[in-house]
Amino acid sequence: MGVSGTRLAIRDQPSAVVGRVWKYGDGINTDVIFPGKYTYTLCEPAEIAAHALEDLDPEFTKRAQPGDILVAGRNFGNGSSREQAVTCLKYRGIAAVIAKSFARIYFRNAVNQGLLLITCPEVADAAQAGDSLTIDLARSTLRLAERDYTFPPLSPATLSMIEAGGLIPHLRRKLGLASTEEVKIAD
Repeated sequence: MGVSGTRLAIRDQPSAVVGRVWKYGDGINTDVIFPGKYTYTLCEPAEIAAHALEDLDPEFTKRAQPGDILVAGRNFGNGSSREQAVTCLKYRGIAAVIAKSFARIYFRNAVNQGLLLITCPEVADAAQAGDSLTIDLARSTLRLAERDYTFPPLSPATLSMIEAGGLIPHLRRKLGLASTEEVKIAD
């Protein structure tokens, strides 16, 4: 299991991601995505990844592979604002989450962590567990069962953060820094 997440090439070439679908319903909250009992006890990416969706789908923790894609219904990620509900999926290598809608704070946390979220109700209805799904960010399309579905394009700023792997790597790149240790705070 990879713990770095899936990096997307967006600027220089068309970026297509192909992954296997894991399908879930409406109202998947942050406690189900990452159990709250581990919030303050686990710190290592592999440990966090090992508990992704364990209370919702025990098979997910055993069989999910890097590059897989979650598809869900309405209000994915509602509940608390803890980042582990995003990072557990990123560390597991999940390429993207596609849903009918997302909780606002979950969406922002995902962008900050570099996890791709796409709103597409039609795919959320049509996809089945195990389907192969192709995400084409350059064309804002999803290909499922030989049919293309469009989704609202992500803003250039959001795409840049996703491409970089999250907000901090994005800022490092923009500032030309190798690490945040190079940042000097004026007295």
